[in-house]
Amino acid sequence: MTIARLLGSAALVATATTVAAQDSDLLVFDYPGFEVPEFHQAYIDTHGDSPTFSFFGDEDEAFQKIRSGFQADVAHICAGSVTKWAESGILEEWDTSRIDAWDDLDSNLTGENVAADAGVYFVPTDFGSTAIAYNPEEVPAEDVASLNVFQNPAYAGRMTLPDNVDDAYALAYLATGVDNWQNATDAQFEAASDWLRAVHPNLRTYWTDPAELSQLLSSGEVLVSWAWNETYPTMVEEGRPIAFQRQAAEGSSLWLCGYVNLEDGPGSDDKAYDYINAMLADSSVMPLLDAGFGSSNKVALNAQVSEEDLAASGLEEISVPVLAQLPMSNEMRERQAETFELIKAGF
Repeated sequence: MTIARLLGSAALVATATTVAAQDSDLLVFDYPGFEVPEFHQAYIDTHGDSPTFSFFGDEDEAFQKIRSGFQADVAHICAGSVTKWAESGILEEWDTSRIDAWDDLDSNLTGENVAADAGVYFVPTDFGSTAIAYNPEEVPAEDVASLNVFQNPAYAGRMTLPDNVDDAYALAYLATGVDNWQNATDAQFEAASDWLRAVHPNLRTYWTDPAELSQLLSSGEVLVSWAWNETYPTMVEEGRPIAFQRQAAEGSSLWLCGYVNLEDGPGSDDKAYDYINAMLADSSVMPLLDAGFGSSNKVALNAQVSEEDLAASGLEEISVPVLAQLPMSNEMRERQAETFELIKAGF
């Protein structure tokens, strides 16, 4: 999954641009929207200003730009991309002894394979969920008790999935009984792909950003969607009919994103660590949650946020299987991406 999910179409108009230089000793390569000062207030308190930010639209674009010679100090990517970036040789290891909250991170997010075999290349800072968003005025709760609602002919033409390979396959793996895609076999991959093929004719569209999805749900064009948690509180606040089902029998998904340390970054190594520590600081928990993100600092999150608040954001603890979108082999990720494009084209 990509962080663009929570930033909407702004990512398209701000692609690969750099904001006016602030602290020129640190350049953060990120999705637009993450330059919000409250997300890194501790860094500002220490250094007097935010770092300089340069923006990209998606992680493949960011990867190619760096491979072409663009220099930055740290980049914000999601876990599914970590293996590709680490194996390319463009990353340096993080020294976890310099990350203040390292021992407080949620172990469900860090996972043994988030850090590449040779060391820690990825520090998770934010997470969210993907589950069934639906219109409770027209769809009874029992119909979304299973992920197989997406194969229900009663809603044909009024359902949608994200135009995102990670989220699509997270859904398909769960629907076919797999809750850890890191160990998926060829047979399990084929079963997930066949499930997506079966669902494809039922879809009205593949949505590309939260604003589009909210419009589809609000207008009644779509009644059932595989959706990011941000859509749920946004529509509740707007007074629109919405429910968020994270406890379908087969489960739901959890995505996580964080920062990588780019090799030969031109800025200050010390400030790179200060920035990561600021993103994981206690003071960043509520600003991140207000924007729809959970902080991966579990200790700070639990100290400040009630279970009711987490539930209102679609991030509560659940008792069904959870597929965490942890890194997979680059070969498998490319295979999924190629197959997903064929499925969307009707093959």
